[in-house]
Order: sequence, then structure tokens, then C-alpha cells
Amino acid sequence: KQYQVMGQVTRADRDDPNDLKVLFVRNSRGEMISLDNLVNVEESNTPPTIYHFNRYKSATVSAGLQPGKTIGDGIEEMQNIADNLLDETFATSLSGSSRDFAESSSNTSFAFLLALGLIFLILAAQFESFVDPLIIMVTVPLAIAGAVLSLWIFGHTLNIFSQIGMIMLIGLVTKNGILIVEFANQNRLKGMGRTEAAVYAATQRLRPILMTSLAMSLGALPLALSLGAAATSRIPLGVVIVGGILFSLILTLFVIPAMYSFLSTNKKVSEIEKITAQQHQQTTLNPDPEPAHV
Repeated sequence: KQYQVMGQVTRADRDDPNDLKVLFVRNSRGEMISLDNLVNVEESNTPPTIYHFNRYKSATVSAGLQPGKTIGDGIEEMQNIADNLLDETFATSLSGSSRDFAESSSNTSFAFLLALGLIFLILAAQFESFVDPLIIMVTVPLAIAGAVLSLWIFGHTLNIFSQIGMIMLIGLVTKNGILIVEFANQNRLKGMGRTEAAVYAATQRLRPILMTSLAMSLGALPLALSLGAAATSRIPLGVVIVGGILFSLILTLFVIPAMYSFLSTNKKVSEIEKITAQQHQQTTLNPDPEPAHV
């Protein structure tokens, strides 16, 4: 083991820096020599406290965000300044909310992609198709665009809470596409064309889409209007949910039918023929009974 031993003389013998010059120390040969022969004493300005981080001398640089700037923008700008001013002998590290943002960004991105993948697989199993879930998932970028636009309008930043709200939007807005695509598939089984079925589905499912979307928006509205100490964390979450749902509600009624008309496959034709054959077979095996005579 190594021990750090620090010698100290009495205060009366070290009030003047020149007093240190008359001190004697023993060299490797056991001889006493004056400390003035070994060191030079100079006066200079030093900080009152020297901070350390991971056993290295450190300096803390703090900054605030200008209106319209996010934490991510601030971190990127600070990193650019450090790259221009500091050489390879310096190292930088984030702390506080900046470190939390950097660590959480990668985690929320993985959670966002995982939620997209799971919902797509569940819808693919439910619809027995990869095209219908793809049409439904178009609602997600519409909601994300509305969420980002809402944050910009109300002057909030993209932080960990707003990212959580975007993950929640994946499950909240896909139900609009499910209602339209499911009803359009049912209409095609009845013999309608792709465009006619999509337009009719959007028209007939307008009321349930409006009711559910407005209910969720009004339910999240108290978050967007929060007051108090924790309002800074709740308000971005509420703004993302309300803005994403309302923006997606407006565009979904037009985009989903258009995407359905463009991407929907013709496999429904074979299903129509299959159902028609089954109905014809049932009619043949079970003819209408003759009316009873009284």
C-alpha cells in the first residue's frame, strides 16, 4: 500500500514564503541541504477551490437555453465548442439534466422502435397481411408530426417527457387506422372496389373516430394545463398527446383512405369468390322451405 505523508511546520515558521527557503531537508546521501537549493518560490493567482472529477482536475461549465432551443441543440453546440478549443489532453463529460437527456435518448429510441415492431406484428397476425398493418402505421408519422409542431407552437422542448408521450401516441392513434381499414375490408368482401370501400369506411367510421379521439384529447388536456412544481415535466407530455391526437385525427380521415386505395392488394377478390361459393353451397344444400298451407 501507498500512503501520502504531508509534513507541516508551525504557523510561525511559514507566515512568510521566504521562511520556507531556510528549511533543511535530508538528501539521498543523508546530508542536510537547504530547501532553497531545490525549489523556487513564486507567487501566482489560483482558484480558491480545485475540483476533481475521476481524480482529474475539472472545471464545470453551465449554460442556459435560449427560447426555441432544445437540450439536444445545447449539447451539440457545447460539443462543437469543445472540439474547437480543447486538444486531446482534455476530456468532457455531461452532468445533470444534460446527462439524463443523453442517456435516456438512446433508451427511448429503442422503446419507440420496439413499440412500432410489436404493434406491426400484432396487426399483421390479426389482419393476416403485411399491407394492412403498413397502411395503419401511416398514422404514427402523422401523430409525431403533430406532436413536434405542437411543441414548437407552445415553446416546449423535446425532452424525456415529450419522448414518452410520443411512445404513447403509437398505441393511441393506430386505432383510427384500424377502424377504417377493418371496415374497408368488410366492404370489399361485399363487392365494393378499393376506393369506394375506403371512402365509405372513412365516412361511416367518422363518428367513432371523433368520439374516441376527442375523449383521449380531453383526458390528456389537464396534463397540458398543469400548474405547480412538477408542471415542467407534465406539460410537454400533455402537449404531445393532445397535439398528436388532434393532428392525426384530421389527416387520418384523408390519408388512410388514399393509402388504402393505393396499397391494398387484390387478394380480397379471392375471398369474395370464396364467400360467394360458400353462400351458394349453403343455398343449394338448404333450399327455402315451401310455405305452409293452413
